Amino acid sequence: MNKPVNQPKSASAAITTRAQDYSQWYLDVIKQATLAEHSAVRGCMVIRPHGYAIWEKMQRELDDRFKATGHENAYFPLFIPLSYLTREEKHASGFAKECAVVTHHRLKSVNGEVVPDPDSKLEEPLVVRPTSETIIWAQYKNWIQSYRDLPLLINQWANVVRWEMRTRLFLRTAEFLWQEGHTAHATEKEALEETWRMLDVYADFAENVMAVPVIKGRKTAGERFAGALETLSIEGLMQDGKALQMGTSHYLGQNFSKGADVKFQNKDGQLEYVYASSWGVSTRLIGALIMTHSDDAGLVLPPKLAPVQVVVIPIYKSDEEHVKTMEEASRVAAELKALGVAVRVDDRDMQPGAKYYEWEGKGVPLRIEVGPKDLEKGSLCIARRFVNEIPGEAPDAQRRRRKAFLPRAEAIASIVPTLAAMQAELLERARKTRDARTRVIDNIADFEKFFKGEGGGFAWVHWAGSPEQEDEMAKRFETSIRNIPFEDQIPAAAKGAGVCILTGKPSAQRVLMSKSY
Repeated sequence: MNKPVNQPKSASAAITTRAQDYSQWYLDVIKQATLAEHSAVRGCMVIRPHGYAIWEKMQRELDDRFKATGHENAYFPLFIPLSYLTREEKHASGFAKECAVVTHHRLKSVNGEVVPDPDSKLEEPLVVRPTSETIIWAQYKNWIQSYRDLPLLINQWANVVRWEMRTRLFLRTAEFLWQEGHTAHATEKEALEETWRMLDVYADFAENVMAVPVIKGRKTAGERFAGALETLSIEGLMQDGKALQMGTSHYLGQNFSKGADVKFQNKDGQLEYVYASSWGVSTRLIGALIMTHSDDAGLVLPPKLAPVQVVVIPIYKSDEEHVKTMEEASRVAAELKALGVAVRVDDRDMQPGAKYYEWEGKGVPLRIEVGPKDLEKGSLCIARRFVNEIPGEAPDAQRRRRKAFLPRAEAIASIVPTLAAMQAELLERARKTRDARTRVIDNIADFEKFFKGEGGGFAWVHWAGSPEQEDEMAKRFETSIRNIPFEDQIPAAAKGAGVCILTGKPSAQRVLMSKSY
């Protein structure tokens, strides 16, 4: 039986703090929460069950949104003939350095060493999918003949390979999971509307499900997707002041339909090339969750993406108490499941404090403790994973706010509203963190002070420089233009014309600059 209840051990003892080493803190949170780990293949990761469960919840939320906007799921091959990739010149050059290539289809043993069989050399090398535009458009040629076949709205859930030199779990790995939408349209207007629509879908998901505030805008010409005429993005700001590109949507014009010779007969009986869009998000969103919400005690998850929203822990000393508290824990779990809450009862033979520590590190939003005294009083103890800070509040006072002892019926009734409140609080907290690290900057001296002296963040600056001058800023300050925000994304203090901070040339509006992942 469990020993008398000890005070829960602080999870902060197991991980590096953010102030000590943010990069190590990030890796420690992943390890403590058992989200993922490195594999034997350089740059690749194993996503463990808890991490994959978060990705599954993301998939369901996004997939529902895709289908609500008329999209269907399909699947296309992992291997792409090299000639397909080279049909669109900018696309090929953009991915050339990241491609893994298959040249043989069989191995043989030679003098005890296993090597590619020379007789199995492929007539044409195959590229392991870095993205699927080229092979998908090769199939669309068979599917599209008339305007009646349009629009074609397809999404694929898949893995892709980009041979990255420097990798970091979730944020940048050689292989990662994602979804990629590929749509075909009869007019430029329809394809552009799709490009904007899907960016809005991503922004809605980021803010209302992930609780991560984002800035929507256009990428500069130098930052566009290879082969796109326009790339739109959503940009989030992580706690360390670096930006993370969380999703992109591309207007491809007729570039890929021309490369694959995909034409359709319009209503006037004329042949013309199809207009296209593509868009995607990946498992890097899990990295965004970690770096936006988590704290020095470990992972913090928004309730909408928590695989376990409530963990119920029976507390007991004797066999008799075990039976009674377990019966009550099971009843509580059943009632919560009936309310649509993802709940788990933890009846493992472990100290309660060790269980608190583990579930806190995994980011479970709420914990319910069921002990003998709670049974006697007809009450439940509810502990929150976090509470938003109150300026000037002592740590002990904050800890007390995290726990509440409530009459049983009131406690059960409070769970769903509390989860909703926590979801909203995380978005509010993330927005405050972002705003505290955002500056409107009008000269290069203040820009340098912000990024080299104050740790940086989002900088609203006027810009009228060339791509070469963007590179100059990157070399001097390690910053980039994250996007050119849409008008409704620009705060009042940053609106209006001005002059470029580097060149002094007139600038119609500000861009968003930051260091980034």
